[in-house]
Amino acid sequence: MRNKRFLHLAVLSFLSFIAVSGCKKSSTVPEEPETPPVVTTPTGTRDELTKDSIFLYGKELYYWNTSLPTYDVFNPRRFSSNEAELYAMTQYSLDPATGKPYEYVNNSGEPKYSFFDYTSATTGKTGSLKADVNGSANDYGFSVQYNYDSTTDLRVKYVYPNSSAALQGLTRGCRITSVNGRTDLTYPGAVNFLNNAIFGANATVTLAFNDLAGNPKTAVVSSGVYTVNPILFTNVYTVGTKKVGYIVFNSFTNNASSAINAVFSNFATQGVSEVVVDLRYNGGGYVSTAIEMINLMAPVGENGNTMFTSYYNNYLQNITTAQRKASVLAHQPLLDDAGKLQTFTTGVNGKYATYADLNYSPTAADNVEKFTKSGSLTLNRVYFIVTGATASASELTINSLKPVMDVKLIGRTTYGKPVGFFPIRIDKVDMYIPEFETKNKLGEGGYYSGLAVDKESPEDLSKAWGDETETLLNYALTYAKNGNFVITAKKTSSLSTTTTAVPKLSIAQLRELDEKLDPNGFKGMVMTPHKKF
Repeated sequence: MRNKRFLHLAVLSFLSFIAVSGCKKSSTVPEEPETPPVVTTPTGTRDELTKDSIFLYGKELYYWNTSLPTYDVFNPRRFSSNEAELYAMTQYSLDPATGKPYEYVNNSGEPKYSFFDYTSATTGKTGSLKADVNGSANDYGFSVQYNYDSTTDLRVKYVYPNSSAALQGLTRGCRITSVNGRTDLTYPGAVNFLNNAIFGANATVTLAFNDLAGNPKTAVVSSGVYTVNPILFTNVYTVGTKKVGYIVFNSFTNNASSAINAVFSNFATQGVSEVVVDLRYNGGGYVSTAIEMINLMAPVGENGNTMFTSYYNNYLQNITTAQRKASVLAHQPLLDDAGKLQTFTTGVNGKYATYADLNYSPTAADNVEKFTKSGSLTLNRVYFIVTGATASASELTINSLKPVMDVKLIGRTTYGKPVGFFPIRIDKVDMYIPEFETKNKLGEGGYYSGLAVDKESPEDLSKAWGDETETLLNYALTYAKNGNFVITAKKTSSLSTTTTAVPKLSIAQLRELDEKLDPNGFKGMVMTPHKKF
């Protein structure tokens, strides 16, 4: 998610280059000045010019750019690092609903949405965007979380098929008892240790764990390359006279199209009338993939109607021809599907198409996505299982379907990321900052504090995927059967039996853990414009 600003052409020619993705978000469009301020600062060290560019790009493209001070007041060269500058930039824009910056994160020195990606700028592959968005990964292939009912019960929350973790026998629900020889894994003291051991840059991690049957095992998991399959589980349940489909979808990757279509085609073949889409760990990904999933579930009667609209800041919405020629976007080539330049001699630079040639008005056809029903599945209701880790493209999917069909949310309030981005190259780094928002057909968006659920509940990490007794799935199947979330409690064998209370993690603590464990997990909406010139 990003926004950028114009930098003196001498600086741009040295520091700028475009990446080929885009993003979105949802909120109220802030006011913009009619013209961006031009700062003539072509001299300085490479580091100083990079810092200038970071700020000046933000002044033009950041969704909340009017909140930023002048170049002289901000003084970008005073910061010790690019990260320190980016954080300072993102703390000016206040969310009136909370009184805090839109990009504020409690007890964190990093912005909620914006970030730099150094890896993609130097290798051509995404680093911070993570492999789980781009179809291949180079890591252990699993993640962990504490079960809600204990500060010591550390569980595997998911494992990617074909990863090193999967090959070593780890599955969702395994209880981790030792990491690199350390047995004290108590929250919160062990969180930083776990981040370094499991989500750091180590080549291997040594684990002791109990499988779902309680059998003790050990494994040395190595970091390695594997192809990501974001569909972790799928099944069809018979609930009374209904058929209910279930899909665990972990990331909106750019390689999931055929697999998604196959799953929903199977649902249609089996006569599914309700679907449970499990997005509990899905931080987002490609908007194009989200659109595919939305169209598989949407009613055919919505064909041709608005799915969602993208909104940029007022400066971009009303940019003039003269401003386009001076814009930083003129230095960002708009490549075709083959990654090649598109000849466009009537464009702003008279040579090839750039992002400055796009129409950023919310009424432009390129910024209004329409429903186009795909597949033959006809649904009466969709249940989304969500947590504080459910973000961005996941929230876009939910928000787009809510006005057109019966949608129920189960779990915990989502992350709150109604914004998206495309990357902007500055020297050797790609910068991602909020550039636009999306709103559904009713004009609803702005869910910066997350989407509220219809049934709040923590998940049970001790159960395998698809286990009908797993708390969140159970609520969905119960509603499908009874039309409500009321689950009849089972009688215990002895009413006189007493148990010792176990410390439990609150919803707020679980939400914080969503951030603190696997802090590099991607949360975003990436969109590559496919405008042909």
